[in-house]
Amino acid sequence: MTEQCVKTPCIGVCSTGIGDRVCRGCKRFAHEVIHWNSYDNAQKLLIEQRLEDFLSRCVRNKLQVTDSDILRRELDSRRISYPQQRDCYCWAYCLLQAAASQIPDPAAFGLMIEAQYRDLPLATVWQTIDDEFFILSDAWYERYLSASQMA
Repeated sequence: MTEQCVKTPCIGVCSTGIGDRVCRGCKRFAHEVIHWNSYDNAQKLLIEQRLEDFLSRCVRNKLQVTDSDILRRELDSRRISYPQQRDCYCWAYCLLQAAASQIPDPAAFGLMIEAQYRDLPLATVWQTIDDEFFILSDAWYERYLSASQMA
């Protein structure tokens, strides 16, 4: 059985080149961006799993996926790229990122927005999720990597 190659999470919006320790685009750490091509699949998979976990947590705080089949069908019909190997909360993030302003009824996409966010435009909900994803990644870096560099 051949091992599936882990694709780069890069979205072409890298901020590590301007000094950020966490990329504002893909949320990887600067050293992970720099060394990505030298990592083996196991190392890449660990990074991918961390990113999926962080993103999924941030999305779950704002919405529920009530029907992943509808969500998948809507993503496919709109030809929106999404990581099929990741959980459906990561798919919801991709949908909001690509089409938030074109979604009048989230329920028709298999989503239920949490009560405290229902009055916000979906683009604002997506931006809030993305901001929290960055904050969580940066906090993890600060807690586990910056502290180890000081020791």
